[in-house]
Amino acid sequence: MFYSLFYYLKDNIFVLNIFKYITFRAAMAALTTFFISILLGNYIIDRLRKLKIQENIRKEGFAKLYDVQHYKQGTPTMGGLLIVISVIFSTLLWANIFNKYIILTLLTFLALAILGFADDYLKLKEQNSKGLNISTKFVSQLVIGLLLAIVLFLDKEFSTKLYFPFFKNLVIDLGILYIPFVILVICGASNAVNFTDGLDGLAVGCTIMTALTFSLLSYVTGHAKFSQYLLIPFIPHAGELTVFCAALVGACMGFLWFNCFPAGVFMGDVGSLAIGGAIGMVALLIKKEILLVIVGGIFVIEALSVIIQIIAFRIWKKRFFKMAPLHHHFQILGLPESKIIVRFWIISAILAIFTLITLKIR
Repeated sequence: MFYSLFYYLKDNIFVLNIFKYITFRAAMAALTTFFISILLGNYIIDRLRKLKIQENIRKEGFAKLYDVQHYKQGTPTMGGLLIVISVIFSTLLWANIFNKYIILTLLTFLALAILGFADDYLKLKEQNSKGLNISTKFVSQLVIGLLLAIVLFLDKEFSTKLYFPFFKNLVIDLGILYIPFVILVICGASNAVNFTDGLDGLAVGCTIMTALTFSLLSYVTGHAKFSQYLLIPFIPHAGELTVFCAALVGACMGFLWFNCFPAGVFMGDVGSLAIGGAIGMVALLIKKEILLVIVGGIFVIEALSVIIQIIAFRIWKKRFFKMAPLHHHFQILGLPESKIIVRFWIISAILAIFTLITLKIR
């Protein structure tokens, strides 16, 4: 909004020329979401508590997990609304709101936030409810992914090519197969972050590392000279996604202020599904889908642990892990929650650094 209002006045007021710089607007977007989260955090948490929007730790069938997490009973949840609201507001404020990449990412973010809100609401409406039916939730994600895939596929300016890191010329044009690929990325990313959101600050901390990395990747992808130097595809106007990613970083840092161990509020599906889907969309738009697997390694491992657990139980009637997702496995083994969280953060930071290194390894 500021970009649209002030940048075109730069010829009359020279200082407004600063609004053309993505780096300036990205930094301001991050600061805006951070301070919105800090200023509104306590108010939102108090409102959630008064409305009895609180975590219900189920004991039936999860006795071992209940033993290590029973103290979280009654903690306010759906705090992800704070992230969603602050990111959307800040992005509209500092980004070019007419940029199609920003529009697509915000639509993805909002659509999955609404789906997550519905899931959280049903869980809270009936204390013993598991939320949306698994099939309903999955089909909804498929529909969202399909609609986005069709939009991208029909866009003549958008490429259906898949680029691989470490190789200069390894490129595969997926053609019509790009549609199911987009669905896979959107659904996979949203569910992966959702699975990771099980310990205080775990998912939001890893999101900070991932979003910060994609903020840098978006900037170099949308910069003609940097992309040419790094031998990566140049995508005009994709650099605007730097603002969205920076806004997400700031919002998550602000939310972590209240969500760090011991958490005063939980994110809920409204936050985790939205974050995962938006990051997946950014990866698709800047053609860094493979790098998403690396930088989001913690999310991938958490999702794989759930898949492995399901397959092992259905085929061999045995559990591969003590409990899935993976962070609960370590909890059951007796590792302190704070130690699990920090170690996962460290791994996430290392993966983020390695992802940036891949830009020069060809």
